[in-house]
Amino acid sequence: MSSDLAFSGGTTTAILTISSSPRAKVMRLRVDPRTGQVILTVPRRVSRRHALDWAAGHRAWIEQALAEIPPRAALQPGASVPLHGTPHAIDWDSSRPRKLSLEPGRIRIGGPLETLEARIMRWLRREAQALLEQETQHFAAKAGVSVTRVGVGDPLSRWGSCSSRGSIRYSWRLILAPDWVRRATVAHEVAHRVHLNHGREFHALVEDLLGGDPKPARLWLRRHGASLHRFGRA
Repeated sequence: MSSDLAFSGGTTTAILTISSSPRAKVMRLRVDPRTGQVILTVPRRVSRRHALDWAAGHRAWIEQALAEIPPRAALQPGASVPLHGTPHAIDWDSSRPRKLSLEPGRIRIGGPLETLEARIMRWLRREAQALLEQETQHFAAKAGVSVTRVGVGDPLSRWGSCSSRGSIRYSWRLILAPDWVRRATVAHEVAHRVHLNHGREFHALVEDLLGGDPKPARLWLRRHGASLHRFGRA
């Protein structure tokens, strides 16, 4: 539930959200680096007043964390988009065709300026869908399994998920990460078609499918994944 306690850091302002959990033993405070949400999880018997006072006592830490969140990156002329982990400048000219084309380090596009961001976003999602589907089927064939459906969305907490029915869904933002990071994520999800857990055999299969150690990719996403949420963020 939202409270009336507000925090501000840099260009980000947030209202504290209090979440009561029967499993919580102590109060836990976090600032989501992707959304700027300030969330306080409390045990059930903690009063609202005590929770608010406790959060207010951590104001300096919260506002510092908010100040460190990168500002939203608008997809506008001259902006840089990390396509496949490599910066690509948006090169817009209204006299050009609306259809987007790629050059080394450059995204060339024309058409109306007011629809530019929406059109680039649609293109990025289509590219992510096509590439992730291709790589998923490649790893699935290598693992000797089937994948019934591959989709993309924009989840906040996961880069990929695999259902017991054989459907795999990814964050479209993986198209912004380096290729080796994206492929490691795909290998991870395909391996769940064999092992619906994170046991030793699962990790061995991921490494076998990938042909290398997936740990650097997981580390990259922990360190840099939040920055990918700057693009196309409301």
